[in-house]
Amino acid sequence: MIPSIVLVVVVTAQRLLELRHARNNERAARSRGAVEHGREHYWMLLVLHPAWLISMLLEGIYRDAGVSWWAVALYVALQFARYSIIRDLGPYWNTRVLIIPGGARVKQGWYSFVKHPNYLVVALELFITPLVVGAWVTAVVFTALNALVMTVRIPLEERVLRQHYEGS
Repeated sequence: MIPSIVLVVVVTAQRLLELRHARNNERAARSRGAVEHGREHYWMLLVLHPAWLISMLLEGIYRDAGVSWWAVALYVALQFARYSIIRDLGPYWNTRVLIIPGGARVKQGWYSFVKHPNYLVVALELFITPLVVGAWVTAVVFTALNALVMTVRIPLEERVLRQHYEGS
């Protein structure tokens, strides 16, 4: 029970700090004339992530499986990747699809290897993090739900990035 509570508190605190950073970047982008795309699907992310945390907490308490240290190690490794990606994106990193006039598509760091490394890391986190406390149903269900959301988000993002930054 306690590992689940600790895990969810830690991940929630991390996400709230990241949201603050994302909102600061969003405000700065909007002040530079950024236009948002995909607002109609954004609500899905606002529901998915808190529901994932609640599910992980409840299933973790129910299973009372203790801590899987291999999953902790993978979670920590993913955090290094996450913050490296946030650094790569710099002022462009936020939770929305914002196009800044005169901006450019980020192609350095992780982005020189993978088009959407942030989404890849988030997908892995949604799967690995619940496994820390044995919440395998949460891992499977929310990874699948995230994949469905990404079937909308990634094509939209690709389309607007191409239109605005690559002239296609």
